Amino acid sequence: MTEAQDRDVFKELKRSCVPLLENSLLSPAVIPHVLSLLTELHQLLQSLHNGGFSFSPSLVSYIMVPLTSILRRNESPAIPDRVLELLLSSLQILCEDWWWYCDLQTWEQLFMLCSAFVGNVEGKGKGKEREDESKEAAIRCLISLTRKRGTENDPNSLHASSSHESAVLSKFLTHARSARFIPVLGQTLNALIITAGSSSLRLQKTSLDLLHILFEIYVSENFAPTVLPGVVSTMSRLALGVPTSKGWANGEIVSLALSVMREAIIKSVGDDICINEGLVREVTDLDDLIAVAEGTGEREVTPGKEHHVARSPSWLRATSSQLLIALNTLTPIVSHPTATALVAVSSLSSSLLKTTSLTLPSCRPLLSSFLLSLSQSTYDSVSSHAYSSLVQLTSPTSKVRQPLLQTLLQMTGDILSTLPRLLPSRADSKVEHLAGQVDAICRLVTSTTRDGSDNLLALSRGFAKLFGPMGGIEKWGWRLLAVMEFDIPPVTIMDTPAARLMLEQGPDYYEPTFPELSPKHVATRSTRAALERMFRALGNAGGEDCLYAVEWFIAVGRNRRDERGVAALWLGCRLLEGIAGIPTSVSEVGFVPRRSKRLDNAARGLSRSIAELWEADSPVVEPSGASQEDQTDDIPNVEHVQGIIILDQSLRIGRGTPATPPRQTSQPILHGMVALQLLSVSARVLQAQFTSALLYALYPILHSIISPVSQLSDSGLAALNIVASSVSYASPANMLLSNFDYVLDAVSRRLSRQWLDVDAVKVLLLVIRLVGRDVVQKAADVVEECFDRLDEYHGYDIVVDGLIEVLLEVVKVVKDDEDNHVVREDDRGLMIAIPPDNARMDAFERWFASRNDIESYEEDSTNYGPAPRRPWGETDAGADEEPSPDQNETQDDPDTVQVTPIQALTKQLVSRTIYFLTHESPAIRAKILTLLTSAVPVLPESALLTSIHQAWPFILNRLSDSEFFVVTAATGLVEALSMHVGSFMYRRVWDDVWPRFRTMLQKLELADSKSALARRGPGSVGTESAYTQSHRLYRSMLNTMAASMKKVQVNDALAWEMLVYFRRFLHSQAHKELQTCAIELFVAAGKKNADAVWLILFSTMATGNNPTSFLQREWDIRGNSESILQQL
Repeated sequence: MTEAQDRDVFKELKRSCVPLLENSLLSPAVIPHVLSLLTELHQLLQSLHNGGFSFSPSLVSYIMVPLTSILRRNESPAIPDRVLELLLSSLQILCEDWWWYCDLQTWEQLFMLCSAFVGNVEGKGKGKEREDESKEAAIRCLISLTRKRGTENDPNSLHASSSHESAVLSKFLTHARSARFIPVLGQTLNALIITAGSSSLRLQKTSLDLLHILFEIYVSENFAPTVLPGVVSTMSRLALGVPTSKGWANGEIVSLALSVMREAIIKSVGDDICINEGLVREVTDLDDLIAVAEGTGEREVTPGKEHHVARSPSWLRATSSQLLIALNTLTPIVSHPTATALVAVSSLSSSLLKTTSLTLPSCRPLLSSFLLSLSQSTYDSVSSHAYSSLVQLTSPTSKVRQPLLQTLLQMTGDILSTLPRLLPSRADSKVEHLAGQVDAICRLVTSTTRDGSDNLLALSRGFAKLFGPMGGIEKWGWRLLAVMEFDIPPVTIMDTPAARLMLEQGPDYYEPTFPELSPKHVATRSTRAALERMFRALGNAGGEDCLYAVEWFIAVGRNRRDERGVAALWLGCRLLEGIAGIPTSVSEVGFVPRRSKRLDNAARGLSRSIAELWEADSPVVEPSGASQEDQTDDIPNVEHVQGIIILDQSLRIGRGTPATPPRQTSQPILHGMVALQLLSVSARVLQAQFTSALLYALYPILHSIISPVSQLSDSGLAALNIVASSVSYASPANMLLSNFDYVLDAVSRRLSRQWLDVDAVKVLLLVIRLVGRDVVQKAADVVEECFDRLDEYHGYDIVVDGLIEVLLEVVKVVKDDEDNHVVREDDRGLMIAIPPDNARMDAFERWFASRNDIESYEEDSTNYGPAPRRPWGETDAGADEEPSPDQNETQDDPDTVQVTPIQALTKQLVSRTIYFLTHESPAIRAKILTLLTSAVPVLPESALLTSIHQAWPFILNRLSDSEFFVVTAATGLVEALSMHVGSFMYRRVWDDVWPRFRTMLQKLELADSKSALARRGPGSVGTESAYTQSHRLYRSMLNTMAASMKKVQVNDALAWEMLVYFRRFLHSQAHKELQTCAIELFVAAGKKNADAVWLILFSTMATGNNPTSFLQREWDIRGNSESILQQL
């Protein structure tokens, strides 16, 4: 700074310093003026310091005179707290620049002065208790006196070098570690430890800041053991928030407290100082190893100097055990909600692992567990810090690499041994914590392996050995299986499984996932997920050497279908997912599994062995008492009982109520669900190579989808989608169509005399529904297979019912394809032109006048087929015989039109199934009628009518069937025939069908009056729902009669009778669909006989006495009548 600037600053300071010196002797009258002067001086100093002004030694001396005068001329208790606070704050600003040229005596006096104010040691005896603000100002002044400076803080540019800063710091450091100053330093540390427990957050932070500076720089390695117990104890309580906080301690306070603890522990029991003291030996060569093996006796302990604690082996052992207890109390901080505190725990753990590996070996597992848990933190800064610390500690250049790797491997084995005891006790938090640690260890191994380094190859080999032939899985595996019992969470069960509905409607809007299996001894979802991640991570870290454990678990699961069999398959599946690197998400994009010949062979054999589970005749469940074989006798019986303890029967008074047994889940269902997961994992491993396994893997998956258990059905759906995606098919339908022969072969083998499985028919039906219209390409094979089985099992109703349903589904698929429909032309011979009413009399008179005239026949060019061309008996013997017209026009004969393959197949279906119309099972009779109904739009008349004519008596009998749904199906067939082949049906409808319809209408009217589904109200007609059997029957009858009215001139009496019966469906309270059908019927009848329609409508709506009063009803048909008459 220039002299001019110093003079200007001096003038400004003089306005405050001179009056302050004059009033340095404090009295009640002077104190307010002194406070204002000190405030003005502090503000001026603060503004100058913030502006970058550096105080010269002369200015500092000038300012120190009035400040020190106040301290010298007044007793310490007489100085008010506010005056002391401003005074110390001003000193703190001056010390920032004064530190560079302050002499030792002044530095010591200022240090002792501020320390006395902090510790309330002001003069003789107990001093005045100062406020927190005053103590904070004194601590800040001490921080300015003791903290390190950088070269940029040097006020003198001539000394702007690191050597100057080091020289000044070394001068103060040497004096602070002198025997004369040690008591002052100890008293200061004690005072700071007390103020660190204050309720003031600012005072806590400043106290911990100063403690960290003192331990980092000024406390010597010889003096640190003296204050270690008190510092560790206090810092532990501060980090835990005891007793100042009811909840979590402030994150910054935790960070500062742990940093102080770290420095104190490292300076007290660090490896370097203990090696120098001869307490521990570092093994770097064979001589060191021999010395450690032979053992060394305790060295002679020399008495420590004053204020120092002598280090000895016994002292190290005692301190190590006490530090382990103290560090163990910090375990709750691992769950602290702030990232600052978690990073501090990570820094403490990594530093102690690095610097106290030889002196604190018992703390290594605990510190490692801290780092492992923090590497799984949701905070990125915390997880990255902990993970990078682990990587650094396990790097080849680290001195603690080998003991740390051994510790991590030992921790993994201990955790796997501890799980069988923790799981039955319902200790979810502990289980989740331990599982997370194993996951972190495995993630450390796999991440370094992906980076191309082999730093943790030894740890990976350790995992491989644990899960390999020499790992003793036969012992610890049974212990784990004994406690891994699974159950299905309670869900809402529907009549039709959601999986089947999604298959039929398309899964585009739904991502299939496997239903969760919850361990019975685990209550929280996070713990279940942690266990799954742990076993996947173990498989991923161990690699292909873990395939031995996978094969062992799966072998156990295949041989037994009880709780342990399910657990074995589940564990094998999780390990295999980890070995192959399969993600948990089903539809993860960019997933590339690990590929190797050994893994592919194992997955291929696994898929074959799992698929064979569905070929077993009956699952063999071993008794639960086989404990000797399972080697689980050494597991203690740990029970977690909820609810009221039920007394023994002998202790009951009165009649006891039997206890309700807990809900039991069928183990075969769970077994099948996990087996499907294994099949899907194998498919994801093999990818396109799994195509050859579809021969035996498709049927188990499809068989599971048709299960009435929704969880098993959903598992089958998820497996089907995963397999289709793995073998590169766009959808499951495409995969099934391409491998349809595999499915058909599996169904055929299960419908043989040696092996009859009724579910095989359901599987075939599901495949047809899933493939859809593309199944037409394979329809011939399906039909042939069904008819072969019908010939063999025609006496088994359940088999016949399933096969008929398959054939019905094939016909429905053919019907749904519009390209397969036959285009029929109206028969022009049935079109009768009826003249309008106003011209009928004129037409009659013309006919009557010419009724006896000789008719003149015009040349008719209509082709009537093979019919005579001249009157009978008129033959020309001399004329050459002409060729028969039917021989020349064979190609135009409609009876000889070539049918398509699909039509030929449908014709075969119709001709071979009509015999089942008389089957004793009403369900089969109904399905045959539905099959014929679906075949009507597809077949040409030449292929259809022969079978219908042959079966017509049976169809009529079905209209009088004892089962209502069969009658409905027969009516639907008659409706379809009337609408598509009307020329064949018109006369049959009026002669054969209408009398039966009339009887049914009479019975239905009586039945509706007693039905709970019928509409209520005056003149109500039909039912509320459009899905009742009676509604469907009404609709079919209306459509049938409407179709029969359009093309023929019906007898007036029959038409009148029919209209009278069907007029009730014009009622406004009838179902809208029935009203529409009735209007269509009356319009068709009106075009034939408008007078009859008008008369019926008018008579029904008429009121009062008239000749047609007998036709009056309480039906509201006015609106529909107007609509009918408008169309006429």
